[in-house]
Amino acid sequence: PDSQESIEVLVFLIFQVMFCGTAVTIVSGAVAERMNFGSYIIITALISGLVYPLFGHWAWANLNPAYEAGEVTGFLANMGFVDFAGSSVVHSVGGWASLAILLIIGSRAGRFNEDGTVRNIPGANLPLAAFGVLVLWIGWFGFNGGSTLAMNNQVIHIVANTVIAGAAGMTAGLFMGYITTGRSEVNLVMNGILAGLVAITANAHAVTTFDAVIIGAVGGMIMFFLDRMLIRLRIDDAVGAIPVHLGAGVWGTLAFGLFAGSQYLGDNTRMEQIGVQIFGILVCAVWTFGVVYIILNIINRISPLRVTAEDEHIGLNVSEHGATTDLLDLFTVMDEQSKTGDLGLRVPVEPFTEVGQIARRYNSVMEALEE
Repeated sequence: PDSQESIEVLVFLIFQVMFCGTAVTIVSGAVAERMNFGSYIIITALISGLVYPLFGHWAWANLNPAYEAGEVTGFLANMGFVDFAGSSVVHSVGGWASLAILLIIGSRAGRFNEDGTVRNIPGANLPLAAFGVLVLWIGWFGFNGGSTLAMNNQVIHIVANTVIAGAAGMTAGLFMGYITTGRSEVNLVMNGILAGLVAITANAHAVTTFDAVIIGAVGGMIMFFLDRMLIRLRIDDAVGAIPVHLGAGVWGTLAFGLFAGSQYLGDNTRMEQIGVQIFGILVCAVWTFGVVYIILNIINRISPLRVTAEDEHIGLNVSEHGATTDLLDLFTVMDEQSKTGDLGLRVPVEPFTEVGQIARRYNSVMEALEE
């Protein structure tokens, strides 16, 4: 158990578990605010237990240190399919699964109005979301750099391409938003960064710095147009997971065939490599979307995946997990008073928060009115 070979296998296992977890969490963002927790557990089991392992084996089995050197067992890898750190294996799998689930559970209440207008539902904490993107950007250095499975001179080149592609995606997303709306929209900056990072993930080891700029920028633009397309199709992706992870993931996988140096193409010509990359993309689409849609559609007919309208209105943090906040307590009391006219109701006071101070003053006003 403590042999060098066993240690390498365990390290590879841990690395794959992290990748699998990433594919699953992509889904959580897309379906936010309308799916019950039990359904998400089912989805997690389906993706991590069936969808990801099989497609990952088809594409990456030859990387497993438990196999003999040069032994290739995955049929996509045997064809020469390359997905360096998972634009398809991780990100497209999460994106296709998200699309399948969204077609089953539908959009959030009030997102699309009957008159054809679209209601924007902003995130609750934009600074925290931006900080999360920054953490992801830094974490991507390990995501891509670690995929060399060795600490060698290639790692710094991969990390540099990762930084540059993320910056190019950010710039492209910002530019596309500005020329269409006249505003510098923060959500396009954040998703542009992520789209650039996803796009470079399949090819970071095999392209030049200039190529990384193009790949990242195109990834940001694909994210922008696909996001608009989903809205027109009335598909409600809460965080833009499909444009970022599916759209940019497909592009990044294809970009390997378009931009990779000839020394990375193996026995394939460039056109043959492009064909292999397209075939791998199609296999990912048919396998992931097909399995997830069929199985979850059956489950949904037996036990609905979506929460009730009342639970959705209350908020899943409350209805599913029993969590509450001082702001929710304040709104609950105010709503009850507006309905009943009972001036005797008081808001619980959390003395060490801004909302708690507002609640204290609100209670003082109610006491004066009651007198």
